[in-house]
Amino acid sequence: MPLAVDFAPRCALSVNLNKVALLRNSRHLGIPSVCRAAQACLEAGAHGITVHPRPDERHIRPHDVFELAELLQHWPQREYNIEGNPFHNLLEVARQVRARGLPLHQLTFVPDSVGQFTSDHGWSFPADAERLRPLIEQARALGVRVSLFMDPDPEQMAAARAVGAQRVELYTEPYAAAHAAACVSDAAAGATLEAQLQRYAAAAQAAHAAGLAVNAGHDLNRANLGPFLRALPPVAEVSIGHALIADALELGYSATVQAYLAAIASGSQDNPAP
Repeated sequence: MPLAVDFAPRCALSVNLNKVALLRNSRHLGIPSVCRAAQACLEAGAHGITVHPRPDERHIRPHDVFELAELLQHWPQREYNIEGNPFHNLLEVARQVRARGLPLHQLTFVPDSVGQFTSDHGWSFPADAERLRPLIEQARALGVRVSLFMDPDPEQMAAARAVGAQRVELYTEPYAAAHAAACVSDAAAGATLEAQLQRYAAAAQAAHAAGLAVNAGHDLNRANLGPFLRALPPVAEVSIGHALIADALELGYSATVQAYLAAIASGSQDNPAP
């Protein structure tokens, strides 16, 4: 039975299932099941599901996108977020989902190349502004919220809002790397971590000032998530895949989701909702 979870929590946890699909695709047995993974995470209290289908279909495939949308029909208070490059196949996927009358709440535009190993940078303004603007309009015409994957540069936030985005997702790998170094290194690494946190806080503040909600993702994990959230103004959503699925291999989906929800709660204690 679905848990009663607020669709607008202080900070939502969206579980990225790409790595489940990657493992499944290594054989032809259909296991592990992406939909069963989603069901388990939702039952444990996750607020949403994220997928990032790429043109080479190395993990999430078209049938996954639609099967997950069908599953989320039964979880009307949960969010479905599809990430990808809008200049590849993202908007066509979104149109097909909406044409079937299936739920889709958010598209996260990510500037990755076709064969890119993983996302490693955000959009840049003014360089990307004019080519993004009509695609954002098309997505919003489908009734879907648009989030732009962005580096933590405060000066870029107003430009992201100007092209029509409603949210930004801050690319958090630099923070995660600084946190990992600070855990095993010296005072200099701690100073680098503090500088990174100040950088992200400034970007989040600039985003809020521009009228944008703030998401975050990339290499966030149980250890670094709480400190990150405590240092920033309110974050609407974190999207976590690799670390969460790796933890689930040891702990199981339910215990892992609950551990990440606890980390979010610990990070939100000193950071009241707006």
